[in-house]
Amino acid sequence: MLIQVVRSACSALIVFSALLAGCSTTNSSDGSQQSKSNPNKLIVALLPDESVATVIQDNQGLKEYLSRKLNKDIELVVSTDYSSMVEAARNGRIDLAYFGPLSYVLTKSKSDIEPFAARLNEGTTTFKSCLIGNTDAGVTTFDAIKDKVFAFGDPASTSSRLFPELTLQDNGLTRGDDYTGVFLGAHDAVAVAVQNGNAPAGGLSCPILQSLIARGVISEDKITLIAESEPIPQYPWTMRSDLSPELKNKIKSTFIELDDAKVLEPFSADGFATISDSDYDVIRKAGDLLGLDLSRFMN
Repeated sequence: MLIQVVRSACSALIVFSALLAGCSTTNSSDGSQQSKSNPNKLIVALLPDESVATVIQDNQGLKEYLSRKLNKDIELVVSTDYSSMVEAARNGRIDLAYFGPLSYVLTKSKSDIEPFAARLNEGTTTFKSCLIGNTDAGVTTFDAIKDKVFAFGDPASTSSRLFPELTLQDNGLTRGDDYTGVFLGAHDAVAVAVQNGNAPAGGLSCPILQSLIARGVISEDKITLIAESEPIPQYPWTMRSDLSPELKNKIKSTFIELDDAKVLEPFSADGFATISDSDYDVIRKAGDLLGLDLSRFMN
């Protein structure tokens, strides 16, 4: 089983590299070019919030569900970082994508994509970012973060960069002036770094933190919850705008009707609900408050 997961993870990365290089992974049985608006195979991109092997393994149920409901081949791909995923979407090389709110806004400014569903958790389509500190180091308040290192995830992460930074700023701490910000890539890397004392404090998605604690990856005794951010709109599913209207409707209904707990578990979701681009205006406003040009922002 482990060998199979590693092979799948390696395949997902190889495929994504091919997508970035401009190579198609789609082939028809007679060798002819498939319809771009209604391809036989859908490339589904997932965020690198955790290791590639973990993301691929956890989402085999989603792959099987989509293949069965849409009657299409499904290929899961995972990018090495958020910027690679944005670039692949910009070039129209992925059909469906599960973005973070900020990476969605960044991609939307560069690509012809549309959001159609967001995860539901406990009846709401919002979540929060958690700011945590190393308990043994005494980093348990905002004051204790001053003049120290604060770990973020990916530069284009909503809950592991944008909202932690905004929350720090709201509490009198500005990156570069009051603390040093470092980027570790993934949410789990932030949590582990804080727990192990490699970073005094950091920020990540609260649902991911809760999952890491539940799985025993993170010990609650070693970290302190300093604060939670304001509510953030949930991660959106998006699709290429140039897919056929019939396929888009079928994709949307397939996600909205999803009620399989095992398929939903990796998303910490009870289901998916309809959303629109305007739901993410709060992300754009947060970027404005931090003085970020989101059309050019990646670090």
